[in-house]
Amino acid sequence: MIIISKYLVPKGYMGLTIFPFIFLKYKGLKKSATLVNHEKIHLRQQLELLILPFYIWYGLEFLIRYLQHKNGYIAYKNISFEREAYCNDNNLDYLKSRAFWQFLKYLSKHEI
Repeated sequence: MIIISKYLVPKGYMGLTIFPFIFLKYKGLKKSATLVNHEKIHLRQQLELLILPFYIWYGLEFLIRYLQHKNGYIAYKNISFEREAYCNDNNLDYLKSRAFWQFLKYLSKHEI
């Protein structure tokens, strides 16, 4: 379910996924197949980790990446969940063939 709210989506971002909702900053973003696909990838990740553990893992990985890079944006871009979503958001068929826990492949990928 997609909800439009410029107040719930943090500054600097266009979308946010909190299972089972996708929040988009502006109504016109619903037409962005890439953005919606990116957020759908996060929905799948959240389901695989039974939702709450996803948020714990995401937060811990962000802290580790922040300690590595000393930069919030670079830390965010290097979270395995984000790497997977950014690498595959242009492939609108990605979720049809995505392997279970595929984000693990992105834990050891080169830094962005």
